[in-house]
Amino acid sequence: MKIDDLNELPDWEDDDFDLEGESWKPNPTREACKAMYLQWNSVMTILKATFESLKYPIEDKQIYREMIEDHISRVMGDGYEVAAKIKSSEVGMYILRMENAAIIRKNAQYIKISTNGFMVEEVMEPEHRQIIREEIDKFRELFKIWVATFKKDEFEDEWGLFI
Repeated sequence: MKIDDLNELPDWEDDDFDLEGESWKPNPTREACKAMYLQWNSVMTILKATFESLKYPIEDKQIYREMIEDHISRVMGDGYEVAAKIKSSEVGMYILRMENAAIIRKNAQYIKISTNGFMVEEVMEPEHRQIIREEIDKFRELFKIWVATFKKDEFEDEWGLFI
């Protein structure tokens, strides 16, 4: 299997975000967002490769296999949502960025913690778990840089959460 076969996220296209014809201007938020997206792409590639290499110690128990596969589906679904939330944050609204940032953080933490369950079930190699966690830690550092670039705008949060 080739590494390209593991990458399912769309490429980051800078032209997708040039809504105002100002792509020539420096945009620290967009650059941080792009770096974060590219790192998340690495996380997803590693997750997919890891899940394709899982071992099932109780082969004859179909319910066990279904439980693990359901857990994998939830983790991967949260991973795809992270990618979508990163890209959709670039419409430029503070409230939307904050809302997406909260979802991204929750999902990334869930994925990182979920590796514990795979270890308890003895289906994931400790080395794979460590690599996933290290990649998510790299992502978290980029996430902090990205969030630090947010600037409050004139739009009000009707729910009062992101004031």
